[in-house]
Amino acid sequence: MSGASGAEFRRERLIRFSDCDPAGIVFYPQYFVMFNGLVEDWVNEGLRIGYRELIVGQRIGLPTVRLEADFRAVSRMGDTVTLGLAVEQLGTRSITLGLHCFDAQGETRMRMKQVLVTTSLDTHRAIEIPAHLRAAIERR
Repeated sequence: MSGASGAEFRRERLIRFSDCDPAGIVFYPQYFVMFNGLVEDWVNEGLRIGYRELIVGQRIGLPTVRLEADFRAVSRMGDTVTLGLAVEQLGTRSITLGLHCFDAQGETRMRMKQVLVTTSLDTHRAIEIPAHLRAAIERR
């Protein structure tokens, strides 16, 4: 599967005091934390696999091996934004995600491309994307 997948997985998110720096805007590393939570929600709810089961039960990791980030506009405490996730490419051992944060008017606040690699948490080496994970992604 290459190119964009079907449906985008989305979640609304309130920007909290703990997300912000002294200037009152989102401290940029917090976007990475928000998007990590979105990936967990996607595996749990979008793929219906269970993130804990994948990591703890099946000992399959999804470490990030590449990140590209573009910051377009500030987000402030109290803003409600939408976080979106779409699979851009599904490889043999990797999943490329397009992630973005936008406001109610559709203005992009931040956009990111993230490459995850499936690994064995026993050997910490890359493995092929397990069949059940690939099937769940392809169904989306």
